[in-house]
Amino acid sequence: MNTLRNKVQLIGNLGNDPEIKNLDSGKKLAKFAIATNESYKNAQGEKITDTQWHNVIVWGKTAEIVERYLSKGKEVAVEGKLTSRSYEKDGEKRYVTEIVCNELLMLGK
Repeated sequence: MNTLRNKVQLIGNLGNDPEIKNLDSGKKLAKFAIATNESYKNAQGEKITDTQWHNVIVWGKTAEIVERYLSKGKEVAVEGKLTSRSYEKDGEKRYVTEIVCNELLMLGK
């Protein structure tokens, strides 16, 4: 059960082209957001689609694959762990929750 402590698996579509950064250490970093959709019917019988956005971080060789093959709208499956961090911008403290991806599967065409 230890392997299930902090594990996230999602399938969704990229909202934008990935942001790629080459760090001074030589490592490559890719950042992108994916949208997951859930549909249900409300009390009036209307179909409602709820979209959630998830920030994803990818490192190393997987980031190179992201850079080469992924773009806005592509469907992917990601597996990783949740991380939280904070930073200051314009004197205001902000909080971010991200998925650090350790496995990526490209879906669709």
